[in-house]
Amino acid sequence: MSRSDTIELRAGRRRVAITHADKLLFAADGISKADLARYYVRVGPVMSPHLRDRPLNLWRWNAGIEGQRVVQQEIPKGAPPWVRRTEVVKRGGGTVCHIVGGDPATLVWMANQNCITPHAWSARRDRPDRPDRLIFDLDPPGADAFGIVRDAALALGELLRAHGLVPFAMVTGSKGVHVVAPLRRTATADAVRDRAGELGQELADRDPDRLTTAWRKEKRGGRVLVDTARNTYAQTVVAPYAVRALPGAPVAVPLVWEELEDPGVHAQRWTLRTLPERLDAVGDPWADIARHARALP
Repeated sequence: MSRSDTIELRAGRRRVAITHADKLLFAADGISKADLARYYVRVGPVMSPHLRDRPLNLWRWNAGIEGQRVVQQEIPKGAPPWVRRTEVVKRGGGTVCHIVGGDPATLVWMANQNCITPHAWSARRDRPDRPDRLIFDLDPPGADAFGIVRDAALALGELLRAHGLVPFAMVTGSKGVHVVAPLRRTATADAVRDRAGELGQELADRDPDRLTTAWRKEKRGGRVLVDTARNTYAQTVVAPYAVRALPGAPVAVPLVWEELEDPGVHAQRWTLRTLPERLDAVGDPWADIARHARALP
């Protein structure tokens, strides 16, 4: 390896080497591994608190976004000792050693592993069976249905407030919106999943012509899916401010709740190149999300 294709970036208290820095991960957009790593340097201080103490999965594209995706739970071999890790019990038996989030340098090191999109648990390493997030994924059948997604998210917010919860919204950078309610860590993952399913069904029942909880696509009839499966133990969800492996490098972005009423907001509204300007202007709308944790209703 020549020194010319390796750079070092400072992230927090560490300097992280980026090898093959000029490798294009988004070839059509001219976005290299170095560009991805610099993005995570920029957003690391804002993004890392949302990942603190959470087991992570790496969604890697070793040959760029036109190549094969690798979803990796186990920490990659050769990870430096300062990358935190945790051994988690799997539902089917055995254990897996995950990377643990919370350090900006870890995000940059993961980018060097061609991890474009980190995914995080809804629970923390010390109590992996006690989620502190209730998650709803509003998944549209196509881009032309995003207006229905916004309406559904606003209606879901009203429903959650009626049950004593505080809703937060995030465009996923892919197709839809995640609505998240922070929880106190008192209920098991199974209880959270079951209650999420009940609330999701209640939402769909209020607007059956446009919303559904049917998992099979042929049964959805062109309606928006209210997906609560992310609440299952050991399932993960795209991390706030993570880049998606799609043309233009769109980003998962937490919203000010009222932004859901803006018809100009859509799932891929912000990208790797435009998100830093938004952070400068708006800050992080989820900065105090943990303060609003409530018991599972």
